[in-house]
Amino acid sequence: MARPPRASRIVLMSSSLLLACTLAACNPSTVDPPVVVQPPVVTPDPIATPLADQTIKLGQALSIQTNQPFVGEWSVSNLPAWLQVSPASGTGPVAFKLTADRGLATPLQASAAALSGQLKIVWTSGTGTGAVKGTATWTVQADQYLLKGRLLDGASAGGQDVRLGNKIKVASASANEARGIIVKYREAGGAFTAQAEIATQATGKGSAAAQQAGDTLRAANLNVVSSQALSGRSAALEVGDVDAALRILRADPRVEYAVPNALLHAQSLPHVSTQALAQPLEPTDQYAGLQWPFRLLGYPAVWRDMEGGAYSKAVTVAVLDSGVRYDHPDLAETLWKPGEGALDLLLEATNGDGDGPDTDPTDAGDATRTTGSHGTHVTGIIAARWGQNAPSCTGCSPTGVVGAVKRANVKVLPIRVIDAAGNATIADVAQAVRYAAGLPITVTDPVTQKNMVLTNPHRAAVINLSLGAAVSAATAQPMCEAVQEASAAGALVIVAAGNGYDTQLYYPAACASAVAVGSVTLSGGSAPKHAIYSNAYAAVQLSAPGGTDPNRDPSFFNGGLFNGQPFPDVVLSTGWDYAKGQPNYEAEAGTSQAAPQVAALAALLLSKGVTTDAASTLARMVATATDLGATGRDPLFGSGMINAAAALGAPAVSDTLGLRLQDSRGLVFQPAVDAVGRFSAYLGNGTYTVTGGRDRNGNGIYGETDEPRIQKTAVLGPNTPQVDVGDLLPK
Repeated sequence: MARPPRASRIVLMSSSLLLACTLAACNPSTVDPPVVVQPPVVTPDPIATPLADQTIKLGQALSIQTNQPFVGEWSVSNLPAWLQVSPASGTGPVAFKLTADRGLATPLQASAAALSGQLKIVWTSGTGTGAVKGTATWTVQADQYLLKGRLLDGASAGGQDVRLGNKIKVASASANEARGIIVKYREAGGAFTAQAEIATQATGKGSAAAQQAGDTLRAANLNVVSSQALSGRSAALEVGDVDAALRILRADPRVEYAVPNALLHAQSLPHVSTQALAQPLEPTDQYAGLQWPFRLLGYPAVWRDMEGGAYSKAVTVAVLDSGVRYDHPDLAETLWKPGEGALDLLLEATNGDGDGPDTDPTDAGDATRTTGSHGTHVTGIIAARWGQNAPSCTGCSPTGVVGAVKRANVKVLPIRVIDAAGNATIADVAQAVRYAAGLPITVTDPVTQKNMVLTNPHRAAVINLSLGAAVSAATAQPMCEAVQEASAAGALVIVAAGNGYDTQLYYPAACASAVAVGSVTLSGGSAPKHAIYSNAYAAVQLSAPGGTDPNRDPSFFNGGLFNGQPFPDVVLSTGWDYAKGQPNYEAEAGTSQAAPQVAALAALLLSKGVTTDAASTLARMVATATDLGATGRDPLFGSGMINAAAALGAPAVSDTLGLRLQDSRGLVFQPAVDAVGRFSAYLGNGTYTVTGGRDRNGNGIYGETDEPRIQKTAVLGPNTPQVDVGDLLPK
């Protein structure tokens, strides 16, 4: 129980004393004087104390604890993305832990030795009429860590008239490697005086030394082929027996020296032939220059490789999607048609074309449809034709875009499972996967209502599913069973990993037998970065270009212009304008666009005969992928971004030296390299992979698989604020 205030306790004690004295008739002179009762002390309202601006210096620390005296309430706002505080609000002293993630603020060039950012603290001090509110600006300064090194270049060029050696030949001084001898006589009078030299030359017999040496050797029955005066006292003689000539002349006391006229050798490598660089094949279609994913994957080298005619084996890629527009001129002759295995599995209620399951997977819609044709876009990435299109409409491009497979013997089999509203059912997807793989399925004839057993006449070696959802594993089981059966039948099932901006599993990508594909986009540096929308989880096996989210992460690194304006880093392919009822070309982004890049490469590997089945095809793509982010397979990139040029063994089309720098999270940096190869990068804490390498496929990424490279790893942080990786000489 709480004690009463001190003044109240005094009053009670005084009353007791007075009562006791009255009863005992006490002598008043012995009674304590009366106690004066004091009124309660009232504490005034606190005086408002404003919170001042200040600077917090982190130095090279990762975090710091603040403890600013203050009376009142406060909360942190306008916090830069690279700073975190905990807690973000409170009462009393402004005390929070401030942590810096420097990598999120490090510029692409890694050129900032220190970072600076400002946060706002909204505060209220005092109460009642004396309350004051305000905002304080706190500036945070953080020093960066330093990574440096030197990129070395063994000078390199391409051409047909340069040959390189493979062995150094060292000159020998033995007589056997000589063309005669050189002799010099002493100047001791007689034949070697200046007057005698003049007299000898006047006779037309050369120098006295040449004449004397020749006479001496001939007297010993040695053959003297020729002689050359070097001076009055020295001469070079070509003789039949060098060793014998040296012995005779060295025995002559008049000779100062006699030595072999030894052979010297050019100090360069004996030549071997080397192949010139191939010319990249660039399509001339109107919008092909805006299709940056193909350049990133090295397709100009692949397309040049196709000119040799090796891509001849027939391969079918099934695209399970919203169907396709057969009337798009840029897809003419690249698709299996109705009656050739194409299939629409949708029921009439959701179909959008007014009928039920049939053999026409046209992506239907009238002028009221506001979305484009997803299936047509995905299909074009794989198989849009090259060159002139058939005339289709006023203002339509005569050439349009190109697809990855060019004129390889690859065709797309459209199977419609996504309705006009953009939805697909698990049952339809499971049926379509089995059908695509050549397994028999049963569907109900919409007219007779009888069951029909259908078997695909063009079994797909590759199945592309640019669809999915964050459903549970139990819910996805029917799809996963179908994917497993298709895989057992020999099909490689490629699936988009999902656009959830998080780490949630998407199915059917997360099915055990599927190949989940994440998305990358351009970074401005010599390596792509993870696309922010692309879901990251352990099942992701490969990555491919899917473009950026123009709303959350707009970027224009591809360098293309459209109608004079920078073209964003999104994926351009075939589409359909339902309002006008005519073909068009659409720019989209997502793992839906990344998956068909992998499907196209898989088809080309099979068509060229580099691989022969699903297992070897997947293994080849994994082995040749460009490792990004953390070393080895990781949830962001899988085993890395596919590398079409390396996977298909395309010829080298470039030979440039450069630096690639990434941290384990996939953040990309591009420090400047000076004239002698030195670089300095100011970075945040983390683990970094530094690659010095050559770019042989022209995609701007240095040191990929099958390209000369050297890689080093560095860990930066407070304990190792500076690391020198030394010399990087790609081999």
